[in-house]
Amino acid sequence: MKAIPYCSPKASYTAHKAEIDTAIHRVLESGRYILGSEVVEFENEFAAFLGIPFAVGTASGTDALELALRACGIRPGEAVITVSHTAVATVSAIERAGAMPVFVDIDPSTYTMSPESLEALLKHPENLKFRAVIPVHLYGHPADMPAILSLTDQYQLHVIEDCAQAHGASLKGKALGTWGHFGTFSFYPTKNLGAIGDGGAVVTRDKAHFERLLALREYGWKDRYISVDPGINSRLDEIQAAVLRVKLRYLEKENRRRMDIADKYRLSLTGTSFQLPREIGDDIRHAYHLYVIRTKHRENVQAFLKKNGVGTSIHYPLPVHLQPAYHTRVPLCRKGLPHTESIYPEILSLPMFPELNDDQIAYVCDTLKRSCTSYDK
Repeated sequence: MKAIPYCSPKASYTAHKAEIDTAIHRVLESGRYILGSEVVEFENEFAAFLGIPFAVGTASGTDALELALRACGIRPGEAVITVSHTAVATVSAIERAGAMPVFVDIDPSTYTMSPESLEALLKHPENLKFRAVIPVHLYGHPADMPAILSLTDQYQLHVIEDCAQAHGASLKGKALGTWGHFGTFSFYPTKNLGAIGDGGAVVTRDKAHFERLLALREYGWKDRYISVDPGINSRLDEIQAAVLRVKLRYLEKENRRRMDIADKYRLSLTGTSFQLPREIGDDIRHAYHLYVIRTKHRENVQAFLKKNGVGTSIHYPLPVHLQPAYHTRVPLCRKGLPHTESIYPEILSLPMFPELNDDQIAYVCDTLKRSCTSYDK
């Protein structure tokens, strides 16, 4: 069998090639390449998809987080609480906004923010002034938003959902990104809703926040060339917006296929020594951006899969607080991050994208079982 990658943005393009090519041609012929009608239409369509009034396109998911922090009035030196088991982009955005990241631990089953760890930090702030909390809906599984919001409401903190891996996921029938004050999304090509370059968006229910975001993404302008606030240049371009409009029409269908693939993995691999992802809690709709298993023999299993033509990846090989750029200088909650530190040597991302066919899925499962026989003594 031909080698199977763990993800394939080209497969997504190929699946919608005619429509994407037409959309790109439409933009090129229009002569309007920055903040034109395609961006406006995509913002409206994406907001409607989520069931929220406002969406603002940005140049990347990292920019989306930074702009949300700026829009909620973050000040230099204030602290923003998040998790260390995330893409570095989450933490980079906090520092770019002038704030200090502070880490809490994760739930060992969902890999998302632990409300218990968050509560412990809020009760013992260690002279830190908290302004916001960023729960990360990692791999597509919802964080426990009701529990998190119960705490943030008590302490009057802004909540910015990092939904970079959770397009179309929901909790109790409510789309992720619509629970907090802001929801932020990345449209990096490998995402469930991916562009053919970079892109992002911030969504909100608050009109004042929406208007502030529109200004902040373009130098703080309200009138052209007149900056009311010190903003940045972070504009979703017309070509990416046009591509995203095409792909948005297929997101629900493709997410259902991801769930179907996850079910096939689960049925085939249950009973092996691998720890499989589960949907934890009531009314969870997992987006399955990634399908991440755990094994104490990761290096051997990954090598066996590679030898047999199955691509994998590790999301993420080292928690942010242990990485050279952040080690020793970013505060942690007082009990440390034991769950975060226990999982990273064991996690492994299997192939997961909607264009995978059933034969490929069966081959991945069969190869995993053979690796288990060879190495997992």
